[in-house]
Amino acid sequence: MIVLGIESSCDETAVALVNEKKEILGEALLSQEEHKAFGGVVPEIAARSHLEHIDGILEQCFAKTNTKLKDIDAIAAASGPGLIGGVIVGVMTAKALSIALNKPFIAVNHLEGHALAARISNNVEFPYLLLLVSGGHCQILVVKDVGQYERLGTTIDDAAGEAFDKVAKMLRLGYPGGPAVEKQAISGNEKRFTLPKPLVASTDCNLSFSGLKTAVRKIVETYSPDGDLMHADIPSQDVADICACFQYTVTDCLCKKLTRAIKYFKQKYPKGNHLVVSGGVASNTYLREKLQQLATDNELTFAAPPIRFCTDNGVMIAWAGLERFRKGDVSSLDFKPRPRWPLDMDAPKAAGAGGVKA
Repeated sequence: MIVLGIESSCDETAVALVNEKKEILGEALLSQEEHKAFGGVVPEIAARSHLEHIDGILEQCFAKTNTKLKDIDAIAAASGPGLIGGVIVGVMTAKALSIALNKPFIAVNHLEGHALAARISNNVEFPYLLLLVSGGHCQILVVKDVGQYERLGTTIDDAAGEAFDKVAKMLRLGYPGGPAVEKQAISGNEKRFTLPKPLVASTDCNLSFSGLKTAVRKIVETYSPDGDLMHADIPSQDVADICACFQYTVTDCLCKKLTRAIKYFKQKYPKGNHLVVSGGVASNTYLREKLQQLATDNELTFAAPPIRFCTDNGVMIAWAGLERFRKGDVSSLDFKPRPRWPLDMDAPKAAGAGGVKA
């Protein structure tokens, strides 16, 4: 069984071929560079770039493998959530191939691609506890099976990845911000500045990073004679210290909420034994180390996709499509791309409006 996956929900145009043996038969990816000048992704520019490059990326993918179009069994595409212009490009490409090849089309939730990615390279069995942390999403979920998710907590404002990008922009470190902040933090003192940890005292599993981002802004403003971030003159060591403190605080907030989630998970799902992290921020090695220790302390096995599969890629979409396809789950060609598509949309909500209390 071979599934072609197409990803175009943000600023990566990516395709991949994956089989049921978890073998990656071919892949190609283009990361859009146009957005660096703006310090963030511009949706219209992203959509145009996907449209211009999707055919070429498909050709590159198949050029790297002996697999032919006629050999694939299904075509999967990230069909939401995401920047709707880019999502439409990927979905329409997949539908066109589906019609031309008379092969099934599978609409994949982009978040499910992240949620299942660790199963490609790790022996992760259902159910497992998942921290999905990226530029646009930050959720704690129980992954009970393909298509079956229980959300325990989510961010009530900014996602962690978005906060990393905004802090990097304040410090003029460039885009994408996550890797830049992590690099600076290596030589920084994570105890120098005391930053707030929003919601850590609450009894649910929800998260908040807006106030933390604002606290960093106030520190940066102290380095400017007129309070304008563009005029801030920050010594390099101070930049490293700010990054280290910010990274430490975000990680500590995530770990404290996960500690509550683990308690609930172990009580309700005693057969589950994995703590999994996925999404773009999961490529942060500092976060991985802390989550590894958290899992060990709670007698769970830690798992994460390889770093190159944490950010958006075609492999995770192909794999999620394959997991759905072998369960007999295919989509109609009238499926409409979705700018918003919660993973647990059709699942029962966790106890209480604010998620699980532990």
